Amino acid sequence: MSTIEVVVGRIGKPHGIRGEVTVDVRSDEPDKRYADGSVLLAQAPRGSAFAPATLTVERTRWHQGVLLATFAELPDRTAAEGARGVVLRAEIDESERPEDPEEFYDHQLIGLAAYDAEGVHLGEVTGLVHGAQDILQIRTTDRRDVMVPFVSALVPEVDLDGGRLVIADRPGLVRPLPEEDEGE
Repeated sequence: MSTIEVVVGRIGKPHGIRGEVTVDVRSDEPDKRYADGSVLLAQAPRGSAFAPATLTVERTRWHQGVLLATFAELPDRTAAEGARGVVLRAEIDESERPEDPEEFYDHQLIGLAAYDAEGVHLGEVTGLVHGAQDILQIRTTDRRDVMVPFVSALVPEVDLDGGRLVIADRPGLVRPLPEEDEGE
């Protein structure tokens, strides 16, 4: 059984004086990833003095739509403040898929062949950029790198078993805009 690491969150500011912290959740399954006793890998931000390589979930609760977590390794507010910005990762089985069929892990998308709606090969998914909107990085067949918003209107089909996805290509999205004739 092969495992991989997936990002499940980032520690935010302390909440109270007993080591509780806010968590910017990056998982569609927070109840599973942050279950009591779960051990998460901890990656400190560059320049941080934070030392623990793992954090053990003692308990969690939701407060006004924000996940609050207590970790065994963060006994007080000072320790919680030192953990601010730590990225939390979970080890999962490489074959595991999210419960929601419309959700995907990065490793499942990277390497998929990209085709347009007519079946023309456009390139390959080489990465993802996460933010307010997830964006697919595509290396085109002519070796350009393009960005495609990962929304159903532009990526209507993802076939993991088939190793491909479909992009509803728009002028200038993946293929360059045709050059205008100089005489017009």
